[in-house]
Amino acid sequence: MRLLLFSFLTLLLFVGCQKKKDNFVKEKDLAVIYNPSEAQALMEKHCYLCHNPSAGENEGRVAPPMVAIKARYIDKEGYNKDEFIKALNSFVENPTEEKALMYGAVRKFGVMPKQAFPDSVTFKIAAFMYDYKIEEPTWFKAHWQGHGNENWEQSGQEFKNEEKEKSFADIGLEYALGTKKVLGKNLMGTIQKKGTEEALAFCNHEAMPLTDSMSVHYNAKIKRVSDKNRNPNNKANSEELEYINEFKSLVAENKEVKPITKEEGNTIHFYYPIVTNTMCLQCHGKKENIKSEVQMKITELYPNDLATGYGENEVRGIWSITFNKEKK
Repeated sequence: MRLLLFSFLTLLLFVGCQKKKDNFVKEKDLAVIYNPSEAQALMEKHCYLCHNPSAGENEGRVAPPMVAIKARYIDKEGYNKDEFIKALNSFVENPTEEKALMYGAVRKFGVMPKQAFPDSVTFKIAAFMYDYKIEEPTWFKAHWQGHGNENWEQSGQEFKNEEKEKSFADIGLEYALGTKKVLGKNLMGTIQKKGTEEALAFCNHEAMPLTDSMSVHYNAKIKRVSDKNRNPNNKANSEELEYINEFKSLVAENKEVKPITKEEGNTIHFYYPIVTNTMCLQCHGKKENIKSEVQMKITELYPNDLATGYGENEVRGIWSITFNKEKK
């Protein structure tokens, strides 16, 4: 009996240790074993709306460029790879002023809005930032050196992304993210300078014209549609509603979401989710959490509004984009 009990306890101990070991290996794999091309694409997709390296030093910028994060944590503070991955992941999971090392950026732009990322995304982005040189705005080196960081050179090895033929999903995502970048830059700039009420007015007057201008720019039909629309022109049709529900299930399970494309003759239909973060909730959150003056402005501009009641990391709608196959 004692022998049997000892054997059972030994088995439990082995299984428990093995489980811990497996968890460690998985976390280590996320930090070290990754596809650099995929990680770069993830950084551009998830980070460049706010941390865009092509925005100016002062005008049109709503957050520091990604290279500024790297310069502070890795090149100045000396974080090793594991420390940097852990710090970036911890901050993104729950951004607070207490966790931030970039005090000047927080004073200038505020703390970044909390948003959920699919499993492993921040690990891969952080590992890529540590290992490789990333895109650097033309003004940044002089700016950083002027803040007491003489002779600074970005660390990491040069990254050469292998050119590949774009898929229809790649093209549609390029159009969606390009339009999102233009809308987001204007919207967040308005919030920072004039407040949420003025941002509502901006959306009311400028969101559709800006989206239409991007349609002309890309020679595609670009729409943002929702099952709970604010503007009647953004109401989803029956097919779009099916894709909205499909994306809702994926996002709720915290899975990496990939675009959906559908071929119809010479036409490509592209669909991709629009997901909320804390900044969105100023106008799209639960009504008890929306400031009274903001709610009054919503009612004034959109008397038949349906687009409230959301929490963080929920699908608020989708990009619905149509373009010709010749685009490839």
